[in-house]
Amino acid sequence: MEHNGRFDEKSFSNGDVYMGMIKGILPHEKGKYTWSDGTVYEGDWEGEKMTGKGLVVWSTGAQYEGEICGGYLHGYGTLSTSAGCSYRGGWKMNAQHGIGLKKYANSDMYEGLWKEGVLEGSGRYTWKNGNIYVGNWKNGTIHGRGVMKWVNGDTFDGFWSNGVMHGSGVYNFGDGGLYIGTWNKGLKDGKGVFYPAGSKKPSLRILHSPQDSDDNGFLLNIQKHEAPKARVKRSLSANIAVISRFKSFRQISHRTSSLKISLIRNDHSAQDCVCQDSSLSLSNDFDEDQSEASVRSTLVYEREYAQGVLIMERISECSESSRNRKQQNKFSVKQVNKSSCLDIFQGRRSYYLKLNLQLGIRYTVGKITPVPAREVRSSDFGDRARIRMYFPRAGSKLTPPHCSINFYWKDYCPMVFRNLREMFKLDAADYMMSICGDSGLRDLSSPGKSGSIFYLSKDDRFVIKTVNKSELKVLLRMLPKYYRHVGDNENTLITKFFGLHRITLRGGKKQVRFVVMGNVFCTELQIHRRYDLKGSSQGRHTDNDKINCNTTLKDLDLKYEFHMDKKLRESLLKQISLDCKFLESQHIIDYSLLLGLHFRAPENMKAFVEHHESMQNLPSGDEEEHLILPKGLVLVSHEPSIVNTAPGPHIRGNTLRAYSMGDNEVDLLLPGTARLRVQLGVNMPAQANRKIEEDKVAKEVELFEVYDVVLYMGIIDILQSYNLKKKIEHSYKSLQFDPMTVSVVEPKMYDQRFLKFLEEKVFPQTP
Repeated sequence: MEHNGRFDEKSFSNGDVYMGMIKGILPHEKGKYTWSDGTVYEGDWEGEKMTGKGLVVWSTGAQYEGEICGGYLHGYGTLSTSAGCSYRGGWKMNAQHGIGLKKYANSDMYEGLWKEGVLEGSGRYTWKNGNIYVGNWKNGTIHGRGVMKWVNGDTFDGFWSNGVMHGSGVYNFGDGGLYIGTWNKGLKDGKGVFYPAGSKKPSLRILHSPQDSDDNGFLLNIQKHEAPKARVKRSLSANIAVISRFKSFRQISHRTSSLKISLIRNDHSAQDCVCQDSSLSLSNDFDEDQSEASVRSTLVYEREYAQGVLIMERISECSESSRNRKQQNKFSVKQVNKSSCLDIFQGRRSYYLKLNLQLGIRYTVGKITPVPAREVRSSDFGDRARIRMYFPRAGSKLTPPHCSINFYWKDYCPMVFRNLREMFKLDAADYMMSICGDSGLRDLSSPGKSGSIFYLSKDDRFVIKTVNKSELKVLLRMLPKYYRHVGDNENTLITKFFGLHRITLRGGKKQVRFVVMGNVFCTELQIHRRYDLKGSSQGRHTDNDKINCNTTLKDLDLKYEFHMDKKLRESLLKQISLDCKFLESQHIIDYSLLLGLHFRAPENMKAFVEHHESMQNLPSGDEEEHLILPKGLVLVSHEPSIVNTAPGPHIRGNTLRAYSMGDNEVDLLLPGTARLRVQLGVNMPAQANRKIEEDKVAKEVELFEVYDVVLYMGIIDILQSYNLKKKIEHSYKSLQFDPMTVSVVEPKMYDQRFLKFLEEKVFPQTP
């Protein structure tokens, strides 16, 4: 029996005691180890470490029974604490991992997947007050698709982010009302439809097999909405993990008192096991819907919210015939015979094109990046400065095999665009991963009037647009001056270009050219309105039946004036003037200011409007004394260590200075949301005054006239050259010339008209 070890008892100088089987000088098979502080382990041993099944009882009263490996809680086991918290399930290196059931000291309970000590994956959480959530989790918070059911009978089925509703969803009220719409960080945001109790609801499919769905069988007929990445992390509870910190077992060596044991002990199990009660209560805006659920069941309410505040409402009848007409209008698409430059790819053209783009960009960026940095030369510009490569389907010595079709690749002015990317502080590896990563590219929209196709990188940082031959020539011709202009003007609003490429196939007869640009609207805030402004009225209106939440509106659709800090306005108009002068020197016309609005609508805005109406009856002079506008936006002194200063595809130049802050650099503080660095065209705060048309007041219930907004903007469409003289002459002959109605005019006049429109109509001076 010597080879199986012997039973022995050994005491150590530090007060620890081991009693059990020993083989040689090490514990073996079964044994009991007692530490001087009262912690005890009894179970299997392998060599000097606890491995197998065993029981650990800590001096705090917590105990674990289950599988152990190498001194760590690893495998399947049950942990309980003196505070009343328990966990039964999988473990990995002392952390809950895999499927497990946890009962908290406050009577909350979670059953589902864990990853390294936090809730991750599908699971069911039940609060002590009866609220239940079934769905996805990420990093310990509710995130992804899931269903929340409150004890009052309300239910939300949709998308979540960081513990709050974020994305598309359906909210069922306990009294039978229903709201279908979108949420942003816990608040209704965007358009939606409210169905009162008793009205006929849209069809919802119930899947009875929970195995087919991550949300316990509930699956709605609504379009999936991907939530933007949130940077403000909110935890479900303050301390949701059990055994997050352990005190190490003492190391015991044979020379200084025998054994090495790596099992870790919990000194704070009682504290870490307490989960604060979290009912994830909703904001008060739901009460408004519930109170309206008792109105006539034949009506439905089409609503639009901005940050939880109702800004527009239309009432319509809920009849089957009207709903069928809406569906017919939504899905009937008029066939267009216009040919696109991508018809050459036939059935799988989009897939092949995107794959070719990724292959080519990965190749050329990888080839040019290792080249030592140097100043550009005149030979680096023009059509002859290029990298060319053939990509056969089977691959070659220089190219990988691929599943697309054979194609030739051409990269224009590679050294120039490499330096531009560095000038814009864009890392080459990040650039390749964003465009060429596994996530791939997304179709941004269908072809427009020009037939161009747009793709968007998965992280929203880059826009890829196909261009025609004349546009390519314009960019190559203006590239030397463009390079100099963006170098001299770090705050320029002109489009950032990162690459110019061409794909050729079928014997050189079929070609697709495209340019990679920065996305003007790459922001963590939601863009509620988009405008393409040219300073013209000719054809600058959008039909109402073509407007949806993603429509880019035009000049005549703009019903706002934007008032901003005096210094911010001066900086903005000064840079726009410099950019326009550059475009004029390059004979560029028909460019636009792409303007995006993020509305901030704090709850007290409604009180402000009511207060403003009551002030109408006061004698003149009293109103100014009492009227104080609420501030949903706050300018604070710039703190580089607090805000994100990392460069992005649209981040421009330095931090702006504000007159209201003593001409100091400023950050934009969004209460309860974020703190953002204010730059030209990025995170610019303003007050939007809405121009309400009297004939529309009867049709729409407008609650506000003044809004706090955050502006994003850039000058786009800068590849239209003044080489259309015949078209201009035709316009002069067919129209009575009016500089505010003719779109195609000579560059200098276009420049003047554009600036005048922005200064007087869009960003007027604050009175």
